[in-house]
Amino acid sequence: MDGRFFETTRGRIVTLLRRGASTVEELASALGLSDNAVRSHLSTLERDALVRQQGVRRGAGAGKPATVYEIHPDAEVGFSRAYAPVLLAVLDELATRAPADLGPDVMHAVGQRLARALGYPAHAAPTAGVQAAIDALTILGGEARAETDADRVIIRGCGACPLGDAVSQHPGLCRAVESLLGEVAGTRVTSVCDHAARPRCGFEVPLPA
Repeated sequence: MDGRFFETTRGRIVTLLRRGASTVEELASALGLSDNAVRSHLSTLERDALVRQQGVRRGAGAGKPATVYEIHPDAEVGFSRAYAPVLLAVLDELATRAPADLGPDVMHAVGQRLARALGYPAHAAPTAGVQAAIDALTILGGEARAETDADRVIIRGCGACPLGDAVSQHPGLCRAVESLLGEVAGTRVTSVCDHAARPRCGFEVPLPA
């Protein structure tokens, strides 16, 4: 998630909730806002599946219980900034210790495992095709379009590669995505990715004869 988000009011609410569940009144007091303003922001954060209502908390008096809010468990992974640097460190260490561990066979197996992790069947029907592969790239955080060229279709990335710096330093990672897309599309897929300073995805899919 963009670090600038945490400079906004909603981002500050998220930061407070990551430290512990809180009521509207507690958040309003910490931020110097009205209860209604906090409720409005919480409503948006709930809609975006970043926070959720945990339950209620009863005060010392006989008043209405206060709703308690917490970070949605599924949102925590989006707040982490550790994945990219840790992945790069692991890949660098593997490449130093055992280069074969980053070879084509391993990357092919990684792609198959990734397909299962994303919920795709072990062997997709050949009719699944290009759109299924594009959808899989979208799930990974990429944007792509299909370009027909003679007897093939090229799935071309519209922006930066979702694996970014990792691919710049370890181009073999594209083999894992190649394997994933082949599993999803139900046909052979070949990587033709651009490994320049700002990598872009490119995958060839043969058209049926």
